[in-house]
Amino acid sequence: MSDELKSPQPGTEPPSVPLMPLGKVVAVTSGKGGVGKTFFSANMAASLAKRGLRVLVLDADLGLANLDVVLNLYPKITLHDVFTGKAKLEEAVIKAPGGFSVLLAGSGMVEYSRLTPEVRGDFLHIMNSLVPHYDIVILDTGAGISDVVLFSVSLASEVIVVATPEPTSLTDAYATIKVLVNQQKRQNVRMVINQTARLGDGRAITMQLQQVLDRFVVSEPGKPVRLIHMGDIPADPSVRQAIMRRQLLMQSMPGCPAAMAVTQVAIKLQEALLPR
Repeated sequence: MSDELKSPQPGTEPPSVPLMPLGKVVAVTSGKGGVGKTFFSANMAASLAKRGLRVLVLDADLGLANLDVVLNLYPKITLHDVFTGKAKLEEAVIKAPGGFSVLLAGSGMVEYSRLTPEVRGDFLHIMNSLVPHYDIVILDTGAGISDVVLFSVSLASEVIVVATPEPTSLTDAYATIKVLVNQQKRQNVRMVINQTARLGDGRAITMQLQQVLDRFVVSEPGKPVRLIHMGDIPADPSVRQAIMRRQLLMQSMPGCPAAMAVTQVAIKLQEALLPR
């Protein structure tokens, strides 16, 4: 981590300069919890790091963070300590298994579950300090459409919505996409369908959601909303084994179907964000 990283002053106003550069920030979000969003974020980061990229995953689920559980990490310093001025930003960024960096939030940060001016300012300062030092920054957001989640997503140029084939997951994914289009004027939203039973299920689901969006949701005149199918992650018993062991799938079973599917998504994302 560069010595140029500066810790934000708690409660200060966001800087006037824009985030730099937004093209490297990816928000991974979902309409509902329990769809594998955090597990996907961590393993995609490991896959990108394996390809030689400098990757940071920031746990943006400030109220119910669990990235530390997925990675089997026990951090002494978290985002909470940075926000409260107890620690410097560079002290909170640590190396994770898989070769990427993480900034963990720490669970139960109730005071940061609402988007106050202080939270907004602190978060912007942190992003401005971190983004220039990495090829890709992944924001692992909370689920749903709370103001904190929507603010986190607004800081990214690319959004990946993770869903499963379950009707409730798809309904909530549609609601999330609708809000992103209406409030943030998103025109491109990337989709990853997790726990698919058959090859091609995810693409079919994405096409169905696209048809609903075409009919009921309009971004701007002449600029239709486009869902980009990034890939399917098949239902794989290896995933549950890795979760129970608190291991990254990319390290413990890199040749299993789910790990190979995550790798394909990572390749597509790299090509989209960092074209040769």
